Amino acid sequence: MAALLAGLLTHDPGMYHKRVLAADARRHGVPLLLPAVNRSQVAHIIELVSGKWGVQIGLAQVRGMTEAESGRIVAGQPYASVEDFWQRARPSRPLAERLAWVGALSAFGSRRELLLKVAELHRSGRGAGGSAAGQLPMADTGSTEGARDTCSGTEGESAADAVTGLPAMDASEQLAAELDVLGMDISHHLLDEHRSLLADIGATPAADLAGLRHGSTVLVAGVKVATQTPPIRSGKRVIFATLDDPTGLSDLAFFEDSHGRCAHTVFHSGLLLVRGTLARRPPRAFSITGTAAWNLAELIDLYREGGPAAVADRLTRAESTPRRAVPRRTFTQPNGYALHPWADLQPPGTPASAGLPALDALDGRSFHHASPGSAG
Repeated sequence: MAALLAGLLTHDPGMYHKRVLAADARRHGVPLLLPAVNRSQVAHIIELVSGKWGVQIGLAQVRGMTEAESGRIVAGQPYASVEDFWQRARPSRPLAERLAWVGALSAFGSRRELLLKVAELHRSGRGAGGSAAGQLPMADTGSTEGARDTCSGTEGESAADAVTGLPAMDASEQLAAELDVLGMDISHHLLDEHRSLLADIGATPAADLAGLRHGSTVLVAGVKVATQTPPIRSGKRVIFATLDDPTGLSDLAFFEDSHGRCAHTVFHSGLLLVRGTLARRPPRAFSITGTAAWNLAELIDLYREGGPAAVADRLTRAESTPRRAVPRRTFTQPNGYALHPWADLQPPGTPASAGLPALDALDGRSFHHASPGSAG
């Protein structure tokens, strides 16, 4: 499993975002290791972790990493200190800050301390050898040989925090770093921190859908990982979407009678809550016909401010709103392919993420695959 995952992450088959592959690995118990400048190679590799094969995330996954920079980092391994890394690997300041933020330099201190250290090294100049006046003191971490960054990204920070007094990054900040720097949630699922909300509103985990009866009404939530609007013989449009929650994937279909209510939200929200009807197809296949959709990021903010009652009120009011008709307009590409009429309502893939540090770090990037006819 680890070898297969490393290969898929390296060659990126493209149907699903890489974070979906990482989530599947976590569900199968495959350890995922954050990049580490003393251990990572350019590509993703497998490595034994407590007797199990895991995947060490490659340096090429780091946003903004050039081939020359990753080559210098690997050629210079191992490094004895952050100063040693700065002088011999010669990373740009933005790259060094990303590596520090995501935990790739954690063998040398805490993430917050290292971010300050990189700024000091940049101001001092590469030739100062880390001895410039005013430079922050570093804890003596000793040799880095054998140091390991785990997927949680917290090992190696506690001792340095005790020296500097800087607080360790919390789980939300670490997740934000992973999403921004790696484009994947490695340590835990993006929705793990919001399980209480999903439980309070009665959302069904993807892993439990198989046990429900045909025709059951369900609420499902997740990160949008795919949208498709393929042409069909009738000339009507069906929006297909896939959501990823901490337990697995759920497949959705939105037919034209739901588009006035759902299409804009489905196309342009990175996190979704959907109400629909479970449709079973023998022997084991099933999907959900969507009838209502909400931007889950907005509901998370609402839950934080007003609790379950505020969210329940929002859901009730939204479902009582009269449905709008699908606009009688089309967007036709030069090859004759007609886009979905709701596909242009705002820049594609822009998540509404106010108050969610992990999503705020994305700067408009999304986690889903979109076929022609889909926003994005």
